[in-house]
Amino acid sequence: MKLLDALVEQRIAAAAARGDLDDLPGAGAPQALDDDLLVPEEVRVANRILKNAGFVPPALEQLRALCDLEAELAKVSDKAAQCRLRARMLALDMALESLRGGGPMVVPHEYRRRIAERLSERAAGEPGSALAGAA
Repeated sequence: MKLLDALVEQRIAAAAARGDLDDLPGAGAPQALDDDLLVPEEVRVANRILKNAGFVPPALEQLRALCDLEAELAKVSDKAAQCRLRARMLALDMALESLRGGGPMVVPHEYRRRIAERLSERAAGEPGSALAGAA
């Protein structure tokens, strides 16, 4: 990863030296990086590359599915159906744990909901995206 970071820094420095970055919108203002606060630092670059290529990391797809199941669970009153939904949610939680390397997955409900909303909007708005048809 350090090689990629060095290459990126080199290209940014070259662009700055040519003046390509002088009149960009928002120049001098801090970037809002709150989207990635709960993502481990070593995974952020890979997730950004996937996002820019139109793909979603498996963990985010599973988070969206988990939010969908939570919403469905809130609507269901049948105990057997609730049990099946909880079992599916537990399976998704375990899959998320395995993607993280086995540690407990602690993702606040609000963050999961925001991710699910963004993925749903993207899937609905971009017919050629990797999520088209998955929503």
